[in-house]
Amino acid sequence: MKPAQRNYPILLTSQFLSALGDNAILAVIVGQLTYLQKAGALTEAQLRTHNTVYTSLLFVPFIVLAPIAGFLNDRYPKTAWLAGGNGLKVIGTLLCTLSIAFGPIWQGIGYLMVGVGACVYGPAKYGILPEILPKNRLVRANGMVELLTLVAILGGGIVGSVMADRWKDSVLTSYGVVMGIYLGSLLLNVMMQQTPANPTVHWKTNVSTFWEHAQQLAKAPRLSRMLLGTGLFWVCGAAMKINFQPWGLNVLRLPDNTQIALLGLWLSVGVMVGSILAGQWFQIGDLRRTRFFGFSLGATLALLFSVEPLEFWRHPVIQAGPLHLVVPVVGLLIGTGIAAGFFLIPLNAALQSESDPGKLGKTIAVQNLVDNIGMSCASLLCLISVKAGISASGVFLVLAAVTIAIVFFLRIPANPSHAQSR
Repeated sequence: MKPAQRNYPILLTSQFLSALGDNAILAVIVGQLTYLQKAGALTEAQLRTHNTVYTSLLFVPFIVLAPIAGFLNDRYPKTAWLAGGNGLKVIGTLLCTLSIAFGPIWQGIGYLMVGVGACVYGPAKYGILPEILPKNRLVRANGMVELLTLVAILGGGIVGSVMADRWKDSVLTSYGVVMGIYLGSLLLNVMMQQTPANPTVHWKTNVSTFWEHAQQLAKAPRLSRMLLGTGLFWVCGAAMKINFQPWGLNVLRLPDNTQIALLGLWLSVGVMVGSILAGQWFQIGDLRRTRFFGFSLGATLALLFSVEPLEFWRHPVIQAGPLHLVVPVVGLLIGTGIAAGFFLIPLNAALQSESDPGKLGKTIAVQNLVDNIGMSCASLLCLISVKAGISASGVFLVLAAVTIAIVFFLRIPANPSHAQSR
């Protein structure tokens, strides 16, 4: 195996560990809130507020530092920023441990530093692929990175929740495990053969080009609506992730963080099923059913609201060892995920296929910025709901109303070339 191509399996392992750590550390942080509420040290409103604030800290660097992260990864070796991103995550985890002696604010500062690390790491993990692999392997390689990232997101949330439950009286142990995960990823980055720098990239030109391309996309009637649609998907995903803890504790009466983490698992299973089926059933660029699936997503969110007032959603319950499965709720979450997958994948595929091939990287960068703005809006929605006295169940109803309203105005113009081909 050539040294450059040897980087690829190392990259996949490093990326999996890094994403696993990102999600595990958040689960450890918010998992402590569960036991604070059970002990009476936090009210439900305080738990929801703290949960939202902690979760939102990861989004902030992706919005504020997006142009800087892009410039650094274009100008300097991407292997350096893979290692640099993990190094910042290690520092962030160390800062989190200070919370044990100096108060919870250090968890917020530490997790914000983890977000900075993720921000500079993200562009490198995709941008390095053309530098270490032949062109005919890029599509499969991108798919593999996405797959491992999704598995790490699910696994990290569950692993972190299990640690939060098992070591609820020794959070330092949990942070030690997360530290080990990040250090393992960092060590793998150091083992990679360094990729080249590009001294011709200049700060002013790089950033101005990014914003010019963002303006071009905003003015394109079809592409701009695709961006709005994918952003809406992440609004829903982030709001649900934030809301699962208070909803699981106070509505479903789930006993611990592990059971709450499984709510996200069922939702993700549905998204994967919907994504696979959408990829097989729909032609690229055919978005005629997009609004239907958007309305379906809104409808399933409204049904999640009904779980609290309608008793029939709560039975039967399967107790399989440590698992506490409310069967109708599991089915409803999978159905919500399927609708979301059908909504997202055709939009993603059309956005990538109809963008200027020479500017696809910048289009994805703009999309990432829009998605993170959407997730920040989801956090704001959850905070406003707490201040307005809206229950955790009510958040699903508010989210359903927002989704249906946006989808109603999401009239995506037909693609002329697609229409002619019919």
